[in-house]
Amino acid sequence: MSRVGKVSRTTKESSITVVVDLDGTGQVEVSTGVPFYDHMLNSFGVHGSLDLKIDATGDIEIDAHHTVEDTAIVLGQAIRQALGDKSGIRRFGDAWIPMDETLAHAAIDVSGRPYCVHVGEPEQFNTFTIGGNYPFVLTRHVFDSLSFHAQIALHVRVVHGRDPHHIAEAQYKAVARALRAATEPDPRAGGIPSTKGVL
Repeated sequence: MSRVGKVSRTTKESSITVVVDLDGTGQVEVSTGVPFYDHMLNSFGVHGSLDLKIDATGDIEIDAHHTVEDTAIVLGQAIRQALGDKSGIRRFGDAWIPMDETLAHAAIDVSGRPYCVHVGEPEQFNTFTIGGNYPFVLTRHVFDSLSFHAQIALHVRVVHGRDPHHIAEAQYKAVARALRAATEPDPRAGGIPSTKGVL
Protein backbone atom coordinates (compact mmCIF):
# COMPACT_ATOMS: atom_id res chain seq x y z
CA MET A 1 0.00 0.00 0.00
CA SER A 2 1.33 3.41 -0.95
CA ARG A 3 2.18 5.67 1.98
CA VAL A 4 2.36 9.02 0.24
CA GLY A 5 1.14 12.34 1.56
CA LYS A 6 0.62 15.48 -0.48
CA VAL A 7 -0.44 18.76 1.09
CA SER A 8 -0.55 22.33 -0.19
CA ARG A 9 -1.06 25.44 1.91
CA THR A 10 -1.21 29.08 0.86
CA THR A 11 -1.37 32.09 3.16
CA LYS A 12 -0.54 35.78 2.77
CA GLU A 13 2.98 34.90 3.97
CA SER A 14 3.83 31.71 2.07
CA SER A 15 2.80 29.15 -0.53
CA ILE A 16 3.97 25.59 0.08
CA THR A 17 3.47 22.15 -1.42
CA VAL A 18 4.99 19.03 0.15
CA VAL A 19 4.95 15.49 -1.22
CA VAL A 20 6.40 12.78 1.01
CA ASP A 21 6.72 9.02 0.49
CA LEU A 22 7.48 7.20 3.74
CA ASP A 23 8.72 4.18 1.82
CA GLY A 24 11.12 6.06 -0.39
CA THR A 25 14.87 5.85 -0.88
CA GLY A 26 15.93 9.38 0.02
CA GLN A 27 15.23 11.11 -3.29
CA VAL A 28 14.89 14.79 -2.36
CA GLU A 29 13.96 17.97 -4.23
CA VAL A 30 13.73 20.98 -1.93
CA SER A 31 13.40 24.68 -2.64
CA THR A 32 12.40 27.07 0.14
CA GLY A 33 14.47 30.16 -0.64
CA VAL A 34 16.36 29.64 2.65
CA PRO A 35 19.59 27.86 1.65
CA PHE A 36 20.53 26.43 5.06
CA TYR A 37 16.97 25.15 5.59
CA ASP A 38 17.15 23.46 2.19
CA HIS A 39 20.35 21.78 3.38
CA MET A 40 18.63 20.58 6.57
CA LEU A 41 15.56 19.29 4.74
CA ASN A 42 17.78 17.49 2.26
CA SER A 43 19.51 15.75 5.18
CA PHE A 44 16.10 15.00 6.71
CA GLY A 45 14.90 13.27 3.56
CA VAL A 46 18.10 11.38 2.82
CA HIS A 47 18.65 10.08 6.36
CA GLY A 48 14.97 9.33 6.84
CA SER A 49 14.88 7.43 3.52
CA LEU A 50 11.97 9.63 2.51
CA ASP A 51 11.21 10.61 -1.04
CA LEU A 52 10.56 14.27 -0.39
CA LYS A 53 9.57 17.11 -2.66
CA ILE A 54 9.11 20.58 -1.19
CA ASP A 55 8.30 23.70 -3.17
CA ALA A 56 7.99 26.74 -0.93
CA THR A 57 7.93 30.47 -1.50
CA GLY A 58 7.47 33.06 1.18
CA ASP A 59 8.25 36.54 2.43
CA ILE A 60 11.92 35.82 3.09
CA GLU A 61 12.71 39.46 2.34
CA ILE A 62 11.15 40.13 5.75
CA ASP A 63 12.52 37.11 7.60
CA ALA A 64 12.98 33.37 7.14
CA HIS A 65 10.59 32.65 10.01
CA HIS A 66 7.28 32.40 8.13
CA THR A 67 8.63 30.19 5.35
CA VAL A 68 10.51 27.89 7.72
CA GLU A 69 7.58 27.50 10.11
CA ASP A 70 4.97 27.05 7.40
CA THR A 71 7.07 24.44 5.61
CA ALA A 72 7.35 22.47 8.86
CA ILE A 73 3.57 22.69 9.30
CA VAL A 74 2.88 21.33 5.81
CA LEU A 75 5.58 18.66 6.13
CA GLY A 76 3.96 17.47 9.36
CA GLN A 77 0.53 17.37 7.72
CA ALA A 78 1.90 15.39 4.78
CA ILE A 79 3.57 12.87 7.09
CA ARG A 80 0.31 12.47 9.02
CA GLN A 81 -1.59 11.92 5.79
CA ALA A 82 0.95 9.38 4.55
CA LEU A 83 0.69 7.37 7.78
CA GLY A 84 -2.99 6.59 7.19
CA ASP A 85 -4.38 4.51 10.05
CA LYS A 86 -0.80 3.58 11.14
CA SER A 87 -1.54 -0.12 10.90
CA GLY A 88 1.51 -2.35 11.09
CA ILE A 89 4.11 0.30 11.97
CA ARG A 90 6.68 0.01 14.75
CA ARG A 91 5.28 3.20 16.33
CA PHE A 92 8.35 3.97 18.47
CA GLY A 93 11.77 4.97 17.21
CA ASP A 94 14.89 6.70 18.42
CA ALA A 95 18.31 7.66 17.08
CA TRP A 96 21.63 8.94 18.36
CA ILE A 97 23.54 11.08 15.86
CA PRO A 98 27.14 12.17 16.41
CA MET A 99 28.44 14.93 14.16
CA ASP A 100 32.05 15.63 15.01
CA GLU A 101 31.92 17.38 18.42
CA THR A 102 28.11 17.34 18.55
CA LEU A 103 25.83 14.58 19.83
CA ALA A 104 22.05 14.70 19.40
CA HIS A 105 19.30 12.26 20.34
CA ALA A 106 15.70 12.03 19.15
CA ALA A 107 12.88 9.73 20.26
CA ILE A 108 9.46 9.47 18.61
CA ASP A 109 6.10 7.93 19.44
CA VAL A 110 3.65 8.01 16.52
CA SER A 111 0.93 8.29 19.11
CA GLY A 112 -1.64 10.65 17.64
CA ARG A 113 -0.95 12.87 20.66
CA PRO A 114 1.28 15.77 19.57
CA TYR A 115 3.94 16.81 22.06
CA CYS A 116 7.43 18.21 21.68
CA VAL A 117 10.22 18.36 24.24
CA HIS A 118 13.35 20.10 22.97
CA VAL A 119 16.35 20.65 25.24
CA GLY A 120 20.08 21.21 25.27
CA GLU A 121 20.80 23.79 22.60
CA PRO A 122 23.54 26.14 23.87
CA GLU A 123 21.89 29.45 24.79
CA GLN A 124 24.81 31.51 23.52
CA PHE A 125 23.70 30.74 19.96
CA ASN A 126 20.14 32.04 20.38
CA THR A 127 20.96 35.20 18.43
CA PHE A 128 23.15 33.44 15.85
CA THR A 129 22.15 33.12 12.18
CA ILE A 130 23.61 30.12 10.34
CA GLY A 131 24.84 30.88 6.84
CA GLY A 132 23.40 34.36 7.06
CA ASN A 133 19.86 33.08 6.38
CA TYR A 134 18.70 30.64 9.09
CA PRO A 135 18.26 31.90 12.66
CA PHE A 136 19.53 29.23 15.06
CA VAL A 137 16.41 29.45 17.22
CA LEU A 138 14.18 28.25 14.37
CA THR A 139 15.23 24.61 14.78
CA ARG A 140 13.15 24.23 17.92
CA HIS A 141 10.23 25.94 16.19
CA VAL A 142 10.49 23.50 13.26
CA PHE A 143 10.22 20.49 15.55
CA ASP A 144 7.36 22.02 17.56
CA SER A 145 5.41 22.58 14.33
CA LEU A 146 6.33 19.21 12.83
CA SER A 147 5.31 17.22 15.91
CA PHE A 148 2.00 19.05 16.30
CA HIS A 149 0.91 18.64 12.69
CA ALA A 150 2.23 15.09 12.26
CA GLN A 151 0.53 14.23 15.60
CA ILE A 152 3.63 12.62 17.08
CA ALA A 153 5.33 12.85 20.45
CA LEU A 154 8.88 14.04 19.79
CA HIS A 155 11.77 14.43 22.22
CA VAL A 156 14.99 16.02 20.97
CA ARG A 157 18.13 16.49 23.04
CA VAL A 158 21.42 18.14 22.22
CA VAL A 159 23.82 16.34 24.55
CA HIS A 160 26.78 18.53 23.59
CA GLY A 161 28.07 20.64 20.72
CA ARG A 162 29.89 23.87 19.95
CA ASP A 163 29.34 24.46 16.21
CA PRO A 164 25.84 25.85 15.43
CA HIS A 165 25.81 24.17 12.00
CA HIS A 166 26.62 20.78 13.51
CA ILE A 167 24.13 21.25 16.34
CA ALA A 168 21.27 21.96 13.94
CA GLU A 169 22.21 19.28 11.44
CA ALA A 170 22.66 16.53 14.02
CA GLN A 171 19.13 17.25 15.28
CA TYR A 172 17.56 17.05 11.83
CA LYS A 173 19.36 13.78 11.15
CA ALA A 174 18.37 12.34 14.54
CA VAL A 175 14.70 13.20 14.03
CA ALA A 176 14.81 11.76 10.51
CA ARG A 177 16.31 8.47 11.67
CA ALA A 178 13.89 8.21 14.59
CA LEU A 179 10.94 8.89 12.28
CA ARG A 180 12.20 6.28 9.85
CA ALA A 181 12.39 3.69 12.63
CA ALA A 182 8.98 4.57 14.09
CA THR A 183 7.11 4.51 10.78
CA GLU A 184 8.72 1.38 9.33
CA PRO A 185 6.51 -1.68 8.93
CA ASP A 186 6.92 -4.17 11.76
CA PRO A 187 6.84 -7.72 10.34
CA ARG A 188 5.87 -9.13 13.75
CA ALA A 189 2.94 -6.79 14.31
CA GLY A 190 -0.51 -6.83 12.82
CA GLY A 191 -3.04 -4.06 13.01
CA ILE A 192 -2.74 -0.88 15.05
CA PRO A 193 0.17 -0.94 17.56
CA SER A 194 -1.92 0.17 20.54
CA THR A 195 -3.94 -1.55 23.25
CA LYS A 196 -6.66 1.04 22.49
CA GLY A 197 -6.94 -0.18 18.91
CA VAL A 198 -6.42 3.32 17.51
CA LEU A 199 -3.60 5.84 17.20
